[in-house]
Amino acid sequence: MQNISIPDIIANLKGRRGYVEKKAKKLGYNCLEKYFEDKLANEAQLLAENGIKEEKLLTEKKAQQAVPAGKKTCGCC
Repeated sequence: MQNISIPDIIANLKGRRGYVEKKAKKLGYNCLEKYFEDKLANEAQLLAENGIKEEKLLTEKKAQQAVPAGKKTCGCC
C-alpha cells in the first residue's frame, strides 16, 4: 500500500473538495482528516482480509489440480 499522508490527499482533491466534504458530513465526520483516516484504515483491513482469502483459494486450487498418475485427462479413452 502506498504511504500517502492525509494532507497530501486533501491537497490533491482540487475541485472535488466540496463534494468530498459534503460526503464526509453526510457520513457523520466533522472534518476531512478523520474521514480519510477511517477510509484508509478500512481499505487496509479489507486488503488484509482479501489476502487471507486469496491464500486459502490458492491452496485449495493447488490441491484440486493434483491429478493421480493413472487417471487420464481426456474423455475419449
